Amino acid sequence: MDLNTVVEVCDARYHRDWQTGDRWLGGGTYLFSEPQLSTRRLVDLSRTGWTPLRRLPDGGLEIAATCTVAQLFRGTEYPLFQQCCHAFLASFKIWNMATVGGNLCNSLPAGPMISLTAALDGVCLLQARTGVQRRVPVADFVIGAGMNVLAPGELLRSVTLPAAALARRTAFRQASLYGFGRSAVLIVGTRDRDESLRVTITASTTHPFRIYFPWLPTRDELARAIERTVPDTAWFDDIHGLPEWRRHMSFRLAEEIREELA
Repeated sequence: MDLNTVVEVCDARYHRDWQTGDRWLGGGTYLFSEPQLSTRRLVDLSRTGWTPLRRLPDGGLEIAATCTVAQLFRGTEYPLFQQCCHAFLASFKIWNMATVGGNLCNSLPAGPMISLTAALDGVCLLQARTGVQRRVPVADFVIGAGMNVLAPGELLRSVTLPAAALARRTAFRQASLYGFGRSAVLIVGTRDRDESLRVTITASTTHPFRIYFPWLPTRDELARAIERTVPDTAWFDDIHGLPEWRRHMSFRLAEEIREELA
């Protein structure tokens, strides 16, 4: 779609002053998918030269905000990465353009990169135009449907996944109203060597919810924990699924994950 309100495109390496109507441009798959009437200037991140995937000395993994879905899929061998990439249900054109950072910053409930990085203890590196940086866990970065903690002019530089999280066993469940529809429920479970269990609920809720058990819970313990953690107002409601159905499927799929990781 032509964005006929845009009057200028700037290189992010040299752009300094942030103005009303400015938008960061990563892959552009969302920006160019519908009218952006308040956007006047695009600040292009494509020439920043950030390394898409960088293995850290401690075994962790740093994912640049500009890393595309295709680069993430090709550059990692973890099953959970492949499953979350496939959850996009998008064409190869989208895979080659859509970025991990864009998916997080759109902060939509169905964002599979949110599901992936939240489940693996991801930490966002945020950078202000002044150069000041701060770190925020992915689970705290998204605060509602289409809402996050970014300040005006602040950008998402990268997401770091710790080595300990990458070493955990994982289980993945996804549900949609249609065979190839948008995720209405996406739940990830991880089991550590100390037998602890983490369950991350996304897509069915307005933002990620994480539940930690120092042991393998029973079916009833898991259900009660979900009831305590996710308020009734947090179950998402749109054309891809009613809140009651999303809630029901979340309980069901979480139990399947518990059984798989037992």
